[in-house]
Amino acid sequence: MTPRDFLSDTRTFYDAVAGDYAELFSEEPARPMDRGVLGGYAEIVGRGGVVLDLGCGPGRVTRHLGSLGLVVSGVDLSEGMLAVARRENPGIKFELGSMTELAHEDGSVDGVVSWYSSIHTPEPELPALFAEFLRVLRPGGHLLLAFQAGDEVQRHDQPWGHPVALDFLRREPELMTRLLVAGGFEMRSWTVREPEPSFGEKVRQAYLIARKPQGD
Repeated sequence: MTPRDFLSDTRTFYDAVAGDYAELFSEEPARPMDRGVLGGYAEIVGRGGVVLDLGCGPGRVTRHLGSLGLVVSGVDLSEGMLAVARRENPGIKFELGSMTELAHEDGSVDGVVSWYSSIHTPEPELPALFAEFLRVLRPGGHLLLAFQAGDEVQRHDQPWGHPVALDFLRREPELMTRLLVAGGFEMRSWTVREPEPSFGEKVRQAYLIARKPQGD
């Protein structure tokens, strides 16, 4: 699969399911560990820090980050998702774009959040993705990366009856850490928790916080 293929497939999938997805995930993060990680990240970045929520979807995490004192905006491939995000969060800026090629200047933000949004990026494309995250961060800026832990591929085929399909890629935290460090990041935090069956989870969840070195 080429970069053009996976981006096109991702856009098509989320445009098709945007309304159903937004209804299912309309509330701010409900899991205590999710809120804890996001709160800790916001403290690390600092109140008033400028943060990009990449692959923001309907904007629920974007909104939560804003409530924690960050100056946050969202970026997403899907016009359908952005329509929901803008409707539900009129005070937040949401932009159409790909996190693989951001329309932001070098060193222009204090933080980058990829909250389960790298899960459609093929492994060979991850170094370039992380390089783009590093590029837009100011020296000393922080990345928060969340994903399902594991090495399986979960295929979502015709969700809610829509004629689309997409692969959801689980990653081992060790792999993601190696790629981040190889790409120039400094690791700051590694959190992996067990699944919470009450929320329908079946696999571990991973949250990594990495920093762009001060000297870069």
